[in-house]
Amino acid sequence: MMLLSPEDWAAHQGRFVALWTDANHAYALYQPQELVAVALVEGTYPALPHKGAGWFQRLAFDLHGHKAVGAVDTRPAVEHHRAADFTAPWPEFVSPEGEGVHQVAVGPVHAGIIEPGHFRFSVRGEEVLRLEARLGYAHKGTLGLMRGKSPRLAARYAARVSGDATVAHSLAFAQAAESALGVSAPARAVLLRAIMAELERLANHTSDIGAIAGDAGFAFLDARFALARETICAASAAAFGHRLMMDIVVPGGVAGDLADAGAEAILDALAALEAELPGLTRVFEDYASLQDRVIGTGIIPPALAEVFRAGGYVGRASGQQQDARVVPGYPPYLDMALYVPVFQEGDVAARIRVRLEEIPESIRLVRDMLAALPEGPLTLALPPESGMGLGVAESFRGPVWHWLSIEGGAIAAAFIADASALHWPLLEQAATTAILADFPMINKSLNGSYSGVDL
Repeated sequence: MMLLSPEDWAAHQGRFVALWTDANHAYALYQPQELVAVALVEGTYPALPHKGAGWFQRLAFDLHGHKAVGAVDTRPAVEHHRAADFTAPWPEFVSPEGEGVHQVAVGPVHAGIIEPGHFRFSVRGEEVLRLEARLGYAHKGTLGLMRGKSPRLAARYAARVSGDATVAHSLAFAQAAESALGVSAPARAVLLRAIMAELERLANHTSDIGAIAGDAGFAFLDARFALARETICAASAAAFGHRLMMDIVVPGGVAGDLADAGAEAILDALAALEAELPGLTRVFEDYASLQDRVIGTGIIPPALAEVFRAGGYVGRASGQQQDARVVPGYPPYLDMALYVPVFQEGDVAARIRVRLEEIPESIRLVRDMLAALPEGPLTLALPPESGMGLGVAESFRGPVWHWLSIEGGAIAAAFIADASALHWPLLEQAATTAILADFPMINKSLNGSYSGVDL
């Protein structure tokens, strides 16, 4: 970590990832893994000019009362009914002026069992002029719950930051704890972690593709990809004892080994998906009515994706080549010659194509890792030491970062940056390139995590 003057902090250049504060400092993380800090002065620090910093600065104020001096956006992030100083009024939605413009409110309670979030559309007829997303309804106090606990105990909170990315968040948390305490997970645990992470990617990509097609009114793909997800989840349960593989990745290694018939269950599920994928891909590509819905809809231009440092399928569909498995990289991916698909169109169709091309690559990776799985210990004890560490994992959505400050074996401070934090502003832009009826499909194509940013 490098401590900067206020002037150098505000002028620092790089690919911004996240910002957070503790009792004494504000921290900013830049790719690939550069951490800088500035001392707080009476609870304040200079605002950063990076587009993606706005939500993080709002969150720092809500959680700790630390103010970013010069910030343009001062709306609450998670505490809409109050602020840290108890003076903030209920925030108003801004609507463009003009004849025939009205607002459409959606959420925070939605149809179906999904996360809560409020969307306020300003529309003229079916044309979306502006969208403002208000999150925070899944605010759980996760960071506060971690403080004072050992990394092993706090790992359960990391695993529940965003349930569909439980493996990725658990892995990033474990790597942060291991980095802070100067230990490394055993070789067998490293491969088991990555196998679980790729199974998680497969389960979510298949689910997402089907759900996007379902929102476009194409139930066949929705049904077939839902079955593919179920097959992967069932294999994960047979191999690791849990459909989502929650609480298996822990600081120091893994909490359990691959079951006796686990490898066979996984390989059977991969073979079934691999056999059906070409046919399902042809259905996606050949049906003109489906292509008409997804091509040119929900566009995120590459230049805007670059400004917000978008990752995962959101960034890779808009010309960004970022993948945390490659840069900064972490074991066991460093020697695997990973293929990262990238497209330029930035629309719903491109985000589907990224997922479709990542599926065969994840199948290859899982097979290779199962074949190379070594014997050996699964975990090691963590020393009751002190230190600061960063961990990163490439979730199916993109990179998730965890930062820990550990004192005498207990967590003194923590922060979590889900890829969704930099994707939600892009959803607001993408919605304005289509009509109101296309929003469910656009929203699902980005599939931002509400819980992952509400913390």
